[in-house]
Amino acid sequence: MLLLATLALVVMGTLLIWSATATRAELTGGDPDAYLRKQLVNVAIGLVLMVAVVATDHRWVRILAPLAYLASVGGLVMVLVAGSTVNGSRSWIQLGSMSIQPSELAKLAVVIGMALVVAERTERRWGRGVGSLEVVAMLAIAGVPAVLILLQPDLGTMLVLSATVFGVLAIAGAGRRWLVGLTLSAVVGAVGAVSAGVLKPYQVDRFLAFTNPGLDPRGAGYNVEQARIAVGNGGLLGQGLFDGSQTRSGFVPEQHTDFIFTVAGEELGLLGSGLMILLLAVVIWRALTISARAGDLFGRVAAAGIACWWGFQAFQNIGMCLGIMPVTGVPLPFVSYGGSSLFAGMLALGLLQNIHLRSAGAVPSRLLATARPAAR
Repeated sequence: MLLLATLALVVMGTLLIWSATATRAELTGGDPDAYLRKQLVNVAIGLVLMVAVVATDHRWVRILAPLAYLASVGGLVMVLVAGSTVNGSRSWIQLGSMSIQPSELAKLAVVIGMALVVAERTERRWGRGVGSLEVVAMLAIAGVPAVLILLQPDLGTMLVLSATVFGVLAIAGAGRRWLVGLTLSAVVGAVGAVSAGVLKPYQVDRFLAFTNPGLDPRGAGYNVEQARIAVGNGGLLGQGLFDGSQTRSGFVPEQHTDFIFTVAGEELGLLGSGLMILLLAVVIWRALTISARAGDLFGRVAAAGIACWWGFQAFQNIGMCLGIMPVTGVPLPFVSYGGSSLFAGMLALGLLQNIHLRSAGAVPSRLLATARPAAR
C-alpha cells in the first residue's frame, strides 16, 4: 500500500509538472516536453535508489548511517564554499546540467543519525530509556546540519528540520522538560532572530504578507494571492489537465516546484487535489504503522522520523498554497519537480520498506521460538 500510494503521487506530480511547464517557453526553451523528460529521469534514478536500499542487508543500513550523515554534512559545507544562489539562498551545487540540493538529503541523514544514536545508546544501557545524555547527543547530530542550513539561509528547510527533530525526540522518549524547553527556546530564538536582523528582508516580508496578504499584493503578498486564485479557480472538478487559466498564463511563480499544489487545485479541482492529500495521508499512515511494528528501536525511531518529516513538509507546502502558512521554499514530497527532493524521498521510502521486510521476517522466527518448547 505504501509503495502504490507513493507511485500514484509520483505519477500525479509528473503530469502536473508537465502541465505547469508546457507553455512556459522561458523555462523550457521552446520544448514543451523538456521538464517531463527531466522528471522521468529523476523518477528512474529515484526508483533505483529505493531498490538499492530495500535490497541492502539491515546490518549494513546501520553501518552506513554514519557515512551518510558525514556525506550530507560535507555537501552542506560544499554549498557554502562553492554553491549556487537561487531565490536568495545558496543551497545548490551545480554538477554539469544537474543541480543538487544537499539540504534535502540532510533531512534523511539527520533522521537516521538521531535514530542510530538513540538505538545504540539505549541498547547498551539495557533498555533504560532515553536520558539527558542521549537527548544532547541527538541534538548535536541535528545541530550541525541545522547551523549550516541556517547559514545558506534556507528558512523553509530549517522549519521542516526543526519539526522533524522535535518529532523524533518525542517518539524516542525524551523527557517532557526537554520538549517544553526546546519549544520555548525556539520561540525565543525566532523572536531574537527577527529583532537582531538575522533574517533577510525578503524573509521578514514573507511572514508579514502571511499575516496580511493584502499588505503588498504586488510584492511579498503576490505569491499567496495568485496561489489562492489558482486553487479557487478549480472548483469541484477542476478546469482540466493542461487547461488551467492561471497555470497556462504563468501567474503563479515557481509553480512546478514550491507551488505545484496550485496546479492540482486549479486543474484537478477539489476532488483531484483532495485525492492527492489522501494519498499523502496514506503514505504517512503506513510509515507510522511500520514504525509501530518495527522489530528494533532504530527502525521504530527512523520510520517515525520519516513520517514526521513528510507530514510537516506536506502541511507546510500545501498550507502556503492555501494561505494558512507563510511562504517558504519547500517542495511537496513526491510531487514537486526536482531531483534532490525526490531522491531523498525515495531513499527514505526504501528504508521504510527495508524496516518493514525485516520486521515481517522476524515474526515467524519469534513464533517458532515460542512454539518449540510447547511441542516438547
